[in-house]
Amino acid sequence: MRAFDYKTRETSAKRHKTCYNPMLMENSLAVLGSKGLIKRHEFVRVIIQSLYSLGYKKSASCLESESGISYKSVDFGMLESQILCGNWDDCTRTLGAIMDLMDETRASALFLVFNQCLFEYLNRGDDAMALAILQKEVSALRLGKDKTHSLAQSILSLKHVELGKIDDNVLRELRKKLLTELEKLLPPPILLPERRLEHLVETAVSAQIDSCMYHNTLDAVSLFDDHCCGRDQIPTETVQILTDHKNEVWFVQFSNNGEYLASSSSDCTAMIWQGLDDYDVRTGFPLSTDGNWHKVLVDGRLKLQHTLRSHQNPVSFVAWSPDDTKLLTCGNGEVLKLWDVETGSCKHTFRDHGFVVSSCAWFPDSKRLVCGSSDPEKGIYMWDCHGNEIKAWSGMRMPKILDLAVTPDGESLISIFSEKEVRIFNLVTNSERVISEEHSTSLSISVDGKFFIVNLNSQEIHMWDVAGKWETPLKYMGHKQHKYVIRSCFGGMNSTFIASGSENSQVYIWNRRNSMPIEVLSGHSMTVNCVSWNPRRPQMLASASDDHTIRIWGPSLSRKMQPESLH
Repeated sequence: MRAFDYKTRETSAKRHKTCYNPMLMENSLAVLGSKGLIKRHEFVRVIIQSLYSLGYKKSASCLESESGISYKSVDFGMLESQILCGNWDDCTRTLGAIMDLMDETRASALFLVFNQCLFEYLNRGDDAMALAILQKEVSALRLGKDKTHSLAQSILSLKHVELGKIDDNVLRELRKKLLTELEKLLPPPILLPERRLEHLVETAVSAQIDSCMYHNTLDAVSLFDDHCCGRDQIPTETVQILTDHKNEVWFVQFSNNGEYLASSSSDCTAMIWQGLDDYDVRTGFPLSTDGNWHKVLVDGRLKLQHTLRSHQNPVSFVAWSPDDTKLLTCGNGEVLKLWDVETGSCKHTFRDHGFVVSSCAWFPDSKRLVCGSSDPEKGIYMWDCHGNEIKAWSGMRMPKILDLAVTPDGESLISIFSEKEVRIFNLVTNSERVISEEHSTSLSISVDGKFFIVNLNSQEIHMWDVAGKWETPLKYMGHKQHKYVIRSCFGGMNSTFIASGSENSQVYIWNRRNSMPIEVLSGHSMTVNCVSWNPRRPQMLASASDDHTIRIWGPSLSRKMQPESLH
């Protein structure tokens, strides 16, 4: 065996070129498609690979024979034959002759071949040849001393193996493993990436989904026509109106499992609503056995389970524990209370020297919570469910906290400080990032914890990434927010959408890729303070308004319903 040189490579390459048949040369010049962007021989080669991967070996072989095109290149076909036969001299020459191969890739491929070659020489007891390859061939690759030393160490370790007793079947499997490693290393057109046709089709489908403003399902997309969803994929119509609150409804939030809805009101109560058990998995709404949607709608999708009466002041905020067994309620300028969801009983009232709670959030374990205060210097407290203080961030320099949230992994605490800035505090590394956001009033985190949105009184919603890679936010506009706190949320499959209330009594829905709303929903008669998208039923949305009602929104139905019939 001898080291290859570039002269040998050039000569071999010329010899390879003369091996191409006329049919292959003709195929290589033909193009397909109305724009002439697809090379015919590449297209056929990808189809052949796909047929093999799907198990249609006879069809693939027939297409290879009829087209004169093989899904394996001439170079790799030679390599495969040489490696399986253990013809290492020809194998290294073939690698040296491959055109347009980067030197680093060529050296890495040769290193893999030499590794197998060394093992087989040692197995035959030819230590001298193995040592010669290590000293001359491997060293000439210039892959670094560390890699060469590592190979030498592996040779020394083989002394403890019973060489010479490894049968041909094991050697053949090792050679197949070498081919698999080379397949991962060698670039196109020598080899096609695995399942190339599936990747191309999936990329095209993904591009169509990304351009579809209403896509809101995980169902497989048909290849028979271009994909485009209609507005019936998202909630656009009122399907139920909840009228049990006696004053303005300030907050609404679905439970994490999507089975409950909690609301809070200036009537000093909070309410827990339970969803119906039998619902359409696609729409998130009840099934109708007789086709009578009207009857199902009148019966209602949500029923009142508990009315929580204990606060003396309006209830401004609620927060579900991640396991949905507990609910926190924040009294406006008052105390924080913990409730048992199943019984509706108050389990604990958090009192801490006049600590006025403005917002609260849970940690993933459902055992710890954080609360922010609207009083300057009070800051943020972390408590357990019994009111025991775990940690506090307070002091002279601590401004008032308007809103806060904890990422689903429990690693980051995001807070709005004095309407001027957003702070992302990493609880693991104790690092902090500060974002200047004037007029910020509320925030919400995506289900995957990668993004958060901030509502501003300047009539914009800004989306930031939690990781801090973005220098500027994505901005959404069109709604009205100037005087009041308006709360928005992520929603739909993969948090694709953003929904928000508005001071003009409407609900706005954006696709995250578009700064202007794709839907504006009318129905409320006064300011919409808060919206919540069901995390398990992607076509179900709730909105809370100063008109004393909560509206449940669903996809457009074949038969239009008048809101009056839904009370």
